[in-house]
Amino acid sequence: MDGFQRRREQKKRNILEAALTLFMEYGISKVSISEIAEEANVSQVTIYNYFESKHRLIHDTFIYYVDKASSDFEKIVYSDIPFPEKIKEIIFNKKEVARQINDEFYQYLMKEYSTEGNYIEKIYVQKAVPYFTFLFKEGKEQGYIDSSLSDEAILFYVQMLKDFIQREDVYQKILPLTEDITNIFFYGIMGKQNN
Repeated sequence: MDGFQRRREQKKRNILEAALTLFMEYGISKVSISEIAEEANVSQVTIYNYFESKHRLIHDTFIYYVDKASSDFEKIVYSDIPFPEKIKEIIFNKKEVARQINDEFYQYLMKEYSTEGNYIEKIYVQKAVPYFTFLFKEGKEQGYIDSSLSDEAILFYVQMLKDFIQREDVYQKILPLTEDITNIFFYGIMGKQNN
């Protein structure tokens, strides 16, 4: 990648990061292209050159957010920190996102998530399943997860949760429960460890 292409990609990333920051705080409808341009330190024309429309920018920001969340999860799963700390960090991250995300933006993400063949589903199959498989294997090897539980059963349970959360009547009210649900999931298969 030459210098021009690198600068172009960095500018695009800056726009996506600015849009994500503003959407997380204020939602989608209250944020204008001019506010995103100001946050990203670019002109509105530059945003339209990269994304063509606000709708396209919203869609690309959604993909950027999902990729970023997947990358953050991967870093925790494959890190050298002890298994119980990984679980605490995953729970903390979920709690922080639930606390910080604007409800309108969250509803948009979940509506996208519930459509057939959506991007989150692809990431789930390609990345999340292998991450979970690695995490469960490590937890079993270290004695934190009941080794008599099959990986298939645990992944089936994860799939059930994922499928249930995709229902509109569920995702509309789940955000305040994110930390509790994550705690129940992890400590339900591990047994809460004494600190």
